[in-house]
Amino acid sequence: MTQEDLAKILRQRYDCAKRNESAMQVHLFGIEYGEEIKQGEYKISDIVALAGLDKGYVSEVSKGVKLSTVVERKR
Repeated sequence: MTQEDLAKILRQRYDCAKRNESAMQVHLFGIEYGEEIKQGEYKISDIVALAGLDKGYVSEVSKGVKLSTVVERKR
């Protein structure tokens, strides 16, 4: 998966988030795709920029990526 693919997914999650849940969706993105981001050695700041999100979301995605090593999302 490319950075562009990840950025599209991130943007979609952000756009489809319910009111006041955008940060949670960004965290979940980091959890679900954390391994992909690390394996691809992608820069989170690049993914966020490609998604067209404010650079403040870099820290939110980073939190999700860090959580990805210790949590698993329920479906």
